[in-house]
Amino acid sequence: MKWTIIVLLFTVAFAQDVDDEELALAEACDEELCKLPDCRCSSTDIPGGLQPRDTPQFVTVTFDDGVNVINIETYRRILYNRLNPNGCPAGTTFYVNHEYTNYQLINELYNQGYEIALHSVSHQTPQTYWAEATYEDMQREFGDQRIQMAHFANIPIEQLKGIRIPFLQLAGNNSFQVIKDSGLTYDCSWPTISYTNPGLWPYTLDYASIQDCPIPPCPTASIPGVWVQPMVGWLDLNGVACSMVDGCFWVPNRDDEDAWYTFILTNFERHYLSKRAPFGFYIHEWYISAYPGVQRALVRFMNLVNNLDDVFM
Repeated sequence: MKWTIIVLLFTVAFAQDVDDEELALAEACDEELCKLPDCRCSSTDIPGGLQPRDTPQFVTVTFDDGVNVINIETYRRILYNRLNPNGCPAGTTFYVNHEYTNYQLINELYNQGYEIALHSVSHQTPQTYWAEATYEDMQREFGDQRIQMAHFANIPIEQLKGIRIPFLQLAGNNSFQVIKDSGLTYDCSWPTISYTNPGLWPYTLDYASIQDCPIPPCPTASIPGVWVQPMVGWLDLNGVACSMVDGCFWVPNRDDEDAWYTFILTNFERHYLSKRAPFGFYIHEWYISAYPGVQRALVRFMNLVNNLDDVFM
């Protein structure tokens, strides 16, 4: 009963009919007005005007879906106790939905220093549910989940900052407005297949985005202060873009560790040897458990980048 009252109070406090409210259409970005740390234009340019050789390469390893007694063993084995070259712990982000999640294990991951982010309460099908989701739907899925996650996983609510929508299916302005209204910071659901070389850097939605929209509807409004972490596509062996590693179609034999290691490196180098937009390794745990060769290749890759002085995970 206590939990129900908390959620109801939160929903009432933040509810607003965004569908009926005219949000301001975003204008072209003005770099003179949009300045870090609170605003950034969508661009492939390196922030601060740095040269690539002076720019740290960030590697973002993420896992989607529930955390449970089965997949936690993979995370403990391949992620725990990793360090970046400067001695700081190497990070990973877990986009967690409610179903099939053990909140005690979420707390363990958080206390290991990993980021816990939101992947919805329901993760329901069909995909059209998300494409057509209203502001209120998104508030229930993510605004309420933020409170739920903080409560059951015993995580300070201000540490829950990001979301990834199931199936990477955007809902226009609604999810981004919920991010703003719920005290969240960023979205990492929006793929780009047009800006892969060089990759698109994170930016805010104060102004209109130049990012392509492979899975519409994409946001059109000005939503100041909300960050987009673009999911810069990988290229498979036939040059076809893919956002999730386990969504790539033309890939090496999944038992061939060496071929997969080369595949990962090829995609990494597209970032590292260019303008060094963050490189994403976005995957579901089941894939690397089903294909040990892929898992070994990932471990080799992480071992490599954890020993490069200008790469941080």
